[in-house]
Amino acid sequence: MEKQPEVKVVEKKKGVFGTLKEKLEDKEEQFEYISVLVRLSVVVWSGFIVSLNYITIPGLTSGEKQDITFPASLLASSLASFGLEKSAKKKGDGTYEVDPKDKPMTKKEMQEMLTTQSGSYQTIRVEQPIKILGATVVDQSSSSKTS
Repeated sequence: MEKQPEVKVVEKKKGVFGTLKEKLEDKEEQFEYISVLVRLSVVVWSGFIVSLNYITIPGLTSGEKQDITFPASLLASSLASFGLEKSAKKKGDGTYEVDPKDKPMTKKEMQEMLTTQSGSYQTIRVEQPIKILGATVVDQSSSSKTS
């Protein structure tokens, strides 16, 4: 018997996208990861541009402040896409004050609001198993006999 020479299979190194495609077969999952990478790159870029406005390098920068409205709005909106938002205003003493209309209602405030409403509103509370309280029961058999 003759020995056959061993064949070595050399694998090519895969790039970032090749590795991503191999690990994530689902197209929607691939799209999610690419979406996160794009949003993250926008955060890094806009954060760099906004920070660059406040850095002065002697000889390279004029020291003049530039209009950073566009990169700042991109930074705020891309951070909001990750769930980070500005929620309070800073007072003069360094503490934060939340606007009362931005706070969620407490259970007591909700009940007070419901009791003071005028008009034809009715509150229905469903419990398991369903109980109907305060309703009048109409006997179907007696109403069909009178017709």
